[in-house]
Amino acid sequence: MTKPHVKMAKAQGAHAGILPSQGIEALIAAGQVRIPEPLAEKQLQPASLDLRLGTIAYRMRASFLPAPGEKVTDKLDDLQLHSISLSQGAVLETGCVYVAPLLESLALPADLSAATNPKSSTGRLDVFTRVIGDGISAFDQIPAGYNGPLYAEICPQTFPVVVRKGSRLSQIRFREGTSGEADVVDTVDLSVDLSGDKNGLVGYRAKRHTGLVDVDAVASCAVLDYWEPIHVREQKRLVLDPDQFYILASKEAVRVPPTQAAEMVPFNPLVGEFRVHYAGFFDPGFGDETAGGQGARAVLEVRSHNVPFILEDGQTIGRLVYEQLTETPTLIYGRDLSSHYQAQGLKLSKHFK
Repeated sequence: MTKPHVKMAKAQGAHAGILPSQGIEALIAAGQVRIPEPLAEKQLQPASLDLRLGTIAYRMRASFLPAPGEKVTDKLDDLQLHSISLSQGAVLETGCVYVAPLLESLALPADLSAATNPKSSTGRLDVFTRVIGDGISAFDQIPAGYNGPLYAEICPQTFPVVVRKGSRLSQIRFREGTSGEADVVDTVDLSVDLSGDKNGLVGYRAKRHTGLVDVDAVASCAVLDYWEPIHVREQKRLVLDPDQFYILASKEAVRVPPTQAAEMVPFNPLVGEFRVHYAGFFDPGFGDETAGGQGARAVLEVRSHNVPFILEDGQTIGRLVYEQLTETPTLIYGRDLSSHYQAQGLKLSKHFK
């Protein structure tokens, strides 16, 4: 296998942008991020905050968004099928839609907006997770000045999962500025690696009808009980079966400087009917040599829609968008916070051994 080409954005001076860890701590101290319980270990990340499930979840008829001025609880009263206590843990079944109030809520100032993503481990389990709030007509986008509760919409796609109060499926980051628009420093295209590692391993395809995955249990599941390894073929291509879930890796290695954060976004929806990277947020220091990394490949969570689709080795499948932080965080990914994914190549979620 050829050595990965390392791409990174150029560091620039600090200005308005994403709040670092100490900025999030200040929001908590000011009551602008409300937490009813003390922060859990590693809940605060270099430029994001993990969000925790509350004590209950609702099985819903369908996914939804509240209308302007409408509360999520109004939709829950109308559309829920039944409620599930999360106090002792509960199973969320595949193909079902659940909504769970989060422990954290917000009282944002007028110049601060927020955005959410699934955590890396959530995306790699193919658990489709989005955050909604009262009167917000978009998923994962919290407008400046929002004051109210947050809810997680959860839909396991491949594996049934066990969750409980305090489980962390999503993370939130805060963006300074009234426009709410990203302060883009640089963009980097990423391509898929189908050339294989030293053993010819290209990726994994998820099995159906597996056992449970406990989202809070590390190294608790045997890989081959849940995944089918995929090895390189002579033509270095992969046919994606419709509605099957794959874990692949980028050909490039990624570095995120401590003064920046990055997000994976779709390259171009016109290049193919497939989705890449449900969990797309990279913290400051990810893969960076100053934080103990030598570049880390982006793990790609891939699903083809409706029709089979052929991926070729080196095909562009996504784009990294780098944003400036308002200042260098006191916590750096991989340096101050150990991580399962810091120097990753092709890697499944932390639940598999």
